[in-house]
Amino acid sequence: MTPAIVLTVLAAALLHAVWNAMIKGSGDKTVMLGLIALGHVVPGVAMAFLFPAPALEAVPYIIASTVIHWGYYYFLSAAYKFGDLSFVYPIARGTTPVMIAMGATIWADEYLSWQAWGGILIVSLGIITLVIKRSGFSGPALLAAVITSFTIAAYSIVDGIGIRLSGSPLGYIAWLFVAEFIVFAFVGLRFGTRMRALTRRIGLIGICGGVLSGAAYGLVLYAKMFAPLGIVSALRETSVVFAALIGVIWLHERPVFRRLFASVIVAFGIIVISL
Repeated sequence: MTPAIVLTVLAAALLHAVWNAMIKGSGDKTVMLGLIALGHVVPGVAMAFLFPAPALEAVPYIIASTVIHWGYYYFLSAAYKFGDLSFVYPIARGTTPVMIAMGATIWADEYLSWQAWGGILIVSLGIITLVIKRSGFSGPALLAAVITSFTIAAYSIVDGIGIRLSGSPLGYIAWLFVAEFIVFAFVGLRFGTRMRALTRRIGLIGICGGVLSGAAYGLVLYAKMFAPLGIVSALRETSVVFAALIGVIWLHERPVFRRLFASVIVAFGIIVISL
């Protein structure tokens, strides 16, 4: 894996942590996720006019990913309803690198070296360290976060294969984002009164969060063109460390020492993967 790809995925991780903090810090998380989906649609429409459409072979993957993302938004919203950012986020993201690496071996014929597997496990260990013996444990938040992790692994594998079949990576990303209008439309129709009650400031924050989210996932999908899905996922999930630090600084969540300790473990795992 080249340094450029590593930096690309780490940039995506930071962007992802920021938009998740926006969701956790908002009042109405369900409506905010609808605005996040709209934030994907806006750049997606522009990109659809600029880049060739994906091949027909990739269309089923776009449909499957859209359905899975719907479930992802639902369970992520439920998890944040019951738990802190620094509790939910590590669980939702911490186990996915291993699941994606295993899934990629089965469905994408990707076989990683022992060193790569070691790095993935180290990163996951560092992420899980953030929630060991943590106060504020919530059973409903834990269940929703675990289900969220399965949806993340599912859409990551689907999109990793789909973008490689598309013949137009940027076109694939564009139509994937355009398809999320369905999510926004559902939230708007189902919770229209709550959406209209939002202030202009909160609405803009939600749409901007969606643009950040789209940029983050677009960078990850681009990286999957050049590196194994499991390795990209492991680097991508360093967003957990960024989210933990945001939780400490912005949302005043504690404790601080465990977050720093976990960051060191994750950083070591990144070095192992990069080598």
